[in-house]
Amino acid sequence: MYLVVGLGNPGEKYDKTRHNVGFDVIDLFADKYNISINRTKFKGMYGETSIKGEKVILLKPQTYMNLSGDSVREFCNFYKIPNENVIVIYDDISLDVGTLRIRAKGSAGGHNGIKSIIANLTTEVFPRIKVGVGAPKYDLVEHVLGKFSNDDRVLLEKTFEPSIGAIETIVSSGIQDAMNKFNGFKASED
Repeated sequence: MYLVVGLGNPGEKYDKTRHNVGFDVIDLFADKYNISINRTKFKGMYGETSIKGEKVILLKPQTYMNLSGDSVREFCNFYKIPNENVIVIYDDISLDVGTLRIRAKGSAGGHNGIKSIIANLTTEVFPRIKVGVGAPKYDLVEHVLGKFSNDDRVLLEKTFEPSIGAIETIVSSGIQDAMNKFNGFKASED
């Protein structure tokens, strides 16, 4: 069983912000597999599907970013999901818009949602799909809670299909295969 977590903040005012790209990917993944993310449990909205015979839970924590780990921990404890089967999708300011990076483990890199998950799972070992949102030119909080320019949004949306492909690859053939296939992805501007 896998838990696929898209990080973001609940509420309309955060919709389509840089910090909510994890929610965006979960929504598109749900559309592709015809899943409703409409059930509520453990401080999160979730839905379920199956990929290659593996049960997959899609989760959008509803705790706000800095408490995301509370929801993740409760799902993992209840369903007995091992850390290496928790796939987290989130925004990364150290990557250019339109780029992806897949990692099997790592530090929080200053991301409060990841800090919360690391604290709650007591490990840095869980797969992540980092979606580039670009570096702030001014205040960090304003940047991550801000919306993309039209051009940047177009570039960002080109990372969504590869992000879904990375999730499918991690579930079906492992993190190493996903890193080999998707690390270095950069959307073209044309």
